Amino acid sequence: MGLKATLSQPLARYIVRRYARWQHRPETTQRELLTKLTATAAGTAFGRAHELGSVRTPADLARQVPVRDYEALKPWFDRTQAGEADVLWPGRPLYLAKTSGTTSGTKYIPITKDSIPNHIDGARDALLYYIYRTGRSRFLDGKLIFLSGSPALEMHHGIRTGRLSGIANHHVPAYLRRNQLPSYETNIIKDWETKLERIVDETLGQKMTLISGIPPWVQMYFDRLTARTGRPIKDIFPDFNLFVYGGVNFEPYRAKLFESIGRPVDSIELFPASEGFLAFQDEPGNPGLLLLLNSGIFYEFIPAERFFEPDAPRLTIADVELDRNYAVVLTSNAGLWAYSIGDTVRFVSLRPYRVVVTGRIKHFLSAFGEHVIGEEVEQALREVMAQTPEVEVTEFTVAPLVSDDPATPSRHEWLVEFARPPHDPAAFAAALDNALRRRNTYYDDLRRGNILVPLLLTPLPTGAFQRYMKSMGRLGGQNKVPRLGNDRKVAEGLITDDKRNSK
Repeated sequence: MGLKATLSQPLARYIVRRYARWQHRPETTQRELLTKLTATAAGTAFGRAHELGSVRTPADLARQVPVRDYEALKPWFDRTQAGEADVLWPGRPLYLAKTSGTTSGTKYIPITKDSIPNHIDGARDALLYYIYRTGRSRFLDGKLIFLSGSPALEMHHGIRTGRLSGIANHHVPAYLRRNQLPSYETNIIKDWETKLERIVDETLGQKMTLISGIPPWVQMYFDRLTARTGRPIKDIFPDFNLFVYGGVNFEPYRAKLFESIGRPVDSIELFPASEGFLAFQDEPGNPGLLLLLNSGIFYEFIPAERFFEPDAPRLTIADVELDRNYAVVLTSNAGLWAYSIGDTVRFVSLRPYRVVVTGRIKHFLSAFGEHVIGEEVEQALREVMAQTPEVEVTEFTVAPLVSDDPATPSRHEWLVEFARPPHDPAAFAAALDNALRRRNTYYDDLRRGNILVPLLLTPLPTGAFQRYMKSMGRLGGQNKVPRLGNDRKVAEGLITDDKRNSK
């Protein structure tokens, strides 16, 4: 065992013990953090406008600071981006994390000197927890790859600006940097496909032990490796034993990804966002992600079904219940105040607090009042794939087909790119429809009442989603195709692209 692997063992024990201190007093930890956040920001422009100096309790925060998304907070963010100091947090941000927004265009999320450890330490501690739980640390002696956005940063009114993954790349601990791939020169290539070919060039023949990234882009990397060599990943990288991922639900990609590898490997799920690093998988095999309650973020949770109500309750961790869907609201030392990040979670444990990510508050399908969420369609697909082992799915999305013609009733359309299609597509579609009915009573009611007819399964050719994402300028990095939508923007884009490429 090398020096890094050996030294990581006592560090892992230390980190786990440190986490235990706040895990024994989670509610108190969160209340004390809120007091610290509001006291620190009381003198800022936002703090004065919202009287943060008088906030002592979560109820005070809820009374004085309304829940806002990026668009609603944009006037404050604009002042920060323009270089003004002491707007949302004392001083000026250290970075602006550039991310794509569905309604706001490009978003610029502040990262402050106080909040950058949240992003860096969260990822580090996830690895240390894995080492503590399993005793396996040899991966630190091999080569590690993080498939991420470019680390090249631009100046935006005097503030360094770039993708979160690129910003984080600058804070990889020095003791890991020698192990890290790809090279900086390769990582700053803007075109994803060109960059991927260079990554393949640099990693072939290396002792790769850890691979990290969003599953669909890791799958694309694996496909290029296999196409180049004609071998499965287990033979290309025999020392590869740890896969770290986040950003999307892994389950729809699991079967194809592990088939590409050719053998099981350990995995760690992370819950990162530009607004903060929220949680990580602290126990191998346990799908719940440990919510980080002492990392500069005060959490509020709104029952998802009530999120758009003007008097929706804002709950703290002391109030949440198991197996209920909540929208996540953050107040943090990045200068985010009652900020809706758009993600929804479900608690699977309260001691300690663990969550699973269930989808996006805006990415649901309720064109007919069914309010289907991402978790439900992903679980339905997983169930049916287990019943039809010949099937492999590369990517999918679900959209409404709203009809004005009584002769052709409305329905859901599932647009699916199969790596291996079902032998009987009609039976597969019927099984999907029934699996979703079991998970969503509203959808079942609409089906029983013949308001909706059985779903339409539309297979797409190989590479359809990659071509669509490329056409949108969103191929690679941290970009993801939404699972659900209340309109047909993504669906029509995929269908139009398919028709254009089939000519």
